[in-house]
Amino acid sequence: MKRYIPVLLLLASCGFQPMYTEQDTDIYVAPISGINGIDLRNSLNAKFGGVRDANAKYTLTVDLREPRTKYKALELSGDATWQEISLTARYTLTADGKRIASGSETASESYTFVRYLVAANASYNNAVQNTIQVLSEKIGTRVIAETYRYEQKNKSSDTK
Repeated sequence: MKRYIPVLLLLASCGFQPMYTEQDTDIYVAPISGINGIDLRNSLNAKFGGVRDANAKYTLTVDLREPRTKYKALELSGDATWQEISLTARYTLTADGKRIASGSETASESYTFVRYLVAANASYNNAVQNTIQVLSEKIGTRVIAETYRYEQKNKSSDTK
């Protein structure tokens, strides 16, 4: 514990302030098409502190592409043993009727591909869910950073 005290004192003296502190994440996540889109939207809403209505200060629009799979490992017989799933999402964040951020994020995960249908489906579904969680973290972190930057920019222009 004693070794953390100098770090805490240094951070306190430099004016460091975490982005999440007392920040109102008034972000409406527009519906995202598809089953995976529903899961991504739910995950983003959870990250932002709950569902907001369309009158929120910020609106996040996400276009989620269909999952792509590719073979990662083959046996001598030619059977696939590993596959990789990747998801790509393009997003746009708007505030006060103007775009303040946009971008694209991709996440992927490898999974075991087995001959048994139930096990193969379970492995695939787990990989998709894990990939959606990673996408949610990537997009959510970027969106929170952009809303923080937007708020700071508006505060500095209001004081001038």
